Amino acid sequence: MSGPAVAVIDCGTNSTRLLVARDAGDGRLQALDRRALITRLGAGVDASGLLDPLAVDRTIEVLGEYRRILDAHGVERVRVSATSAARDAANRDVLFSRVEDTLGAAPELLSGAEEARLSFLGATAELDDETGPFLVVDIGGGSTEFAVGRGRDGPEGVISVDVGCVRLTEQYLHRDPPAPEELSAAISVAEAYLDDVVRELPSTRDAALMVGLAGTVTTVAAVELGLASYDRDRIHHFRLSRAAAEDVFRTLATETRADRVHNPGLEEARADVIVGGCCALVAVLRFFEVDELLVSEADILDGMARSLLSG
Repeated sequence: MSGPAVAVIDCGTNSTRLLVARDAGDGRLQALDRRALITRLGAGVDASGLLDPLAVDRTIEVLGEYRRILDAHGVERVRVSATSAARDAANRDVLFSRVEDTLGAAPELLSGAEEARLSFLGATAELDDETGPFLVVDIGGGSTEFAVGRGRDGPEGVISVDVGCVRLTEQYLHRDPPAPEELSAAISVAEAYLDDVVRELPSTRDAALMVGLAGTVTTVAAVELGLASYDRDRIHHFRLSRAAAEDVFRTLATETRADRVHNPGLEEARADVIVGGCCALVAVLRFFEVDELLVSEADILDGMARSLLSG
């Protein structure tokens, strides 16, 4: 018999996401509700080192909506995380106190390593270990996490680097559309961080399958598929070729934001940072010389839910 519902919430740099789930038995996780809203919590953090009060307000407003969803499902156990933007912000306590007031649960400040571990746990749970080892790549707003391993026993190694769709956009992509030299700079910076990844985790070069997570990857997949509306079943475990990712990148990077928003599969709220995310994605695909990656909609939220249910 299925157990009671639990909820996990991730206050990320670009989006605030919710998963309500329960243990369905046989190691399966049953999702009862899954939401993601772009709140841009990390807007300006890279430059100022502070969370913007308006960004905090946007996040708390969404968490208020999520609180009502938790109540509707009778959720009693909640795990809330904060990641890159909160790690970088000197005033994160302002956010944390308001989150606890809204949800009745104190948020955890996840390290990049723990973020990578949980993402790996969520992304590989449905995969056959025999198809590994896996390299899980989670491209976020402020950071990108890499985790490598077989799956069953968790990752053998993890690393987090300061590359993300919001961070690259704010630092390098200032024109509309971005100038070629801006795009080159963003990709070059991402590639420099990848040198660090391989130096710290040489086994990332030996992975049999790359698994891509989070909004940039799923959006590029949705654009490649031409989805007029979000369809998780078509995106989850879609195999995105490097050629297709490069094609989507060229299209989005050469359009103004006003034109970019008309691409089926691209959420309007993501239109101003998707090119920065694409810079990170194509840098990863080029650097590791992979022909394709497996797109996963199971990610850090699923990993957090599994850890909560097993705790």
